[in-house]
Amino acid sequence: MLKVGLTGSIAVGKSFVCEVLAESGCAILDADRTAREVVKPDSEGLNLIVENFGSQVLQSNGELDRVRLAAIVFRDQAKRQLLNRIVHPLVIKAQNEWLAEREVENPAGIAVVDAALMVESGGYRRFDKIIVVWCAPDVQIERLMRRDNLSREEAILRIDAQMPQEEKKRFADYLIDTSEGFDETRKQTQAVFEQLEIFI
Repeated sequence: MLKVGLTGSIAVGKSFVCEVLAESGCAILDADRTAREVVKPDSEGLNLIVENFGSQVLQSNGELDRVRLAAIVFRDQAKRQLLNRIVHPLVIKAQNEWLAEREVENPAGIAVVDAALMVESGGYRRFDKIIVVWCAPDVQIERLMRRDNLSREEAILRIDAQMPQEEKKRFADYLIDTSEGFDETRKQTQAVFEQLEIFI
């Protein structure tokens, strides 16, 4: 099985690229889904977050208040790093379990793990190939403002909290530029899929 890591900064279009890869026959693991699972109520992850950040990061139903936690960590690098130290090992463990299951199911398949912080966490080293999704900075800012209902200042703060796109691109075996919209992105993604098929 070919293990592929897919990464890119916030609001660059990773989800659409994953949709196209799934249509092409790849197994896809969405990092956001994994990140939600490792901090669900009564989980080790959520207990550690409450220990370190206090109960104010919980909603009344006991679930994590992601908006409140984001407001804390995107303004404080030390707290962001602390959160990453809690969550990353749990996410990587869950990803590894998923990859092992896909290998049993389809040894000749392509399994893609989508994770925004794959490079920062060092998790990218587990994969045979890395795809980095990116777009023009002004497009990224506009998408993030629209998607999360943020001001321009808030959007830039969140983008600046991550590794710069240019740096992340250096880790790529394949680059997909989503700046020109869905049709062009689909073409590039299908071309990358065809290249990945060579390795299985």
